Amino acid sequence: MKPSTILTLCLAAVATACGGGDGGHDASGVFEATEVTVSARGTGEIVRLDAEEGTTVKAGQAVGQIDTVQLSLKKAELQATLRATGSRRYDVARQVAALRQQIATQRRERRRYEKLVESNAANRKQLDDIDAAIATLNRQLDAQQETLTQGNHSVSAQVEALQAQLAQVEDRIGKCAIVSPVSGTVLAKYAERGELAAEGRSLLLVGDLQRMHLRAYVDAPQLTRLKIGQQVEVYADDGEDGRRKYRGTVEWISDKAEFTPKTIQTRDERANLVYAVKVAVRNDGFIKRGMYGEMKVTEN
Repeated sequence: MKPSTILTLCLAAVATACGGGDGGHDASGVFEATEVTVSARGTGEIVRLDAEEGTTVKAGQAVGQIDTVQLSLKKAELQATLRATGSRRYDVARQVAALRQQIATQRRERRRYEKLVESNAANRKQLDDIDAAIATLNRQLDAQQETLTQGNHSVSAQVEALQAQLAQVEDRIGKCAIVSPVSGTVLAKYAERGELAAEGRSLLLVGDLQRMHLRAYVDAPQLTRLKIGQQVEVYADDGEDGRRKYRGTVEWISDKAEFTPKTIQTRDERANLVYAVKVAVRNDGFIKRGMYGEMKVTEN
């Protein structure tokens, strides 16, 4: 072989090594992000939807609003009915005050006539008539108190029912706010202001791009070298020939074997049974969803 040819081959080998090559890896796969679909929890016209694709949102942040006019009117109606119903509650003490006064008067009369009877200044029949009147008034008092108490119980039950309906309406009003349940970046927007939202309709797709996962596949011998929480090296494509290195943590290992995904392996390797592994990686902004990546198990 000519010296020039040997020199050319050596330079090519060095260039490949400096360019990053693959450097050897134990598994490969694609990067994924934890994605959450933000769905409408109410029904009505979308009056505001501020989030755009690429917008960063925080967990619990309101990013839009569904119309609540009809629900607000229903709430006002229930509040008015609640006030009217509550006003029908009886003041038992005030309602029976007149009867109690009559009973007290009759008892004073009885004491006066009792002294007269003892001194033979009045007959016994008058005292018996007063006793009968007192007994009648006591029965009327008991009956009126029972009626008033039952009426109040009925009013209380109606008030509780209205309060429950009011709470339901307030809950529906609260759910008309479009809120992101997680912190992340808006990856897709499925609706616009002015459109009609139905309960359960997908409005936004939010993903956590700060903490990505490499979903890689290992064979049975490699599986024995992995455990949950283990630190591994992760490589992402960097240009045409380079690779960017990251530190990753094994978070999940499948307990079921599957055929190697056709999208990332050769024809021969597709016939192998492998196990899926998810490795968490802190994203510096260069890792993208769907990007090809590799994993190398390091000796701890």
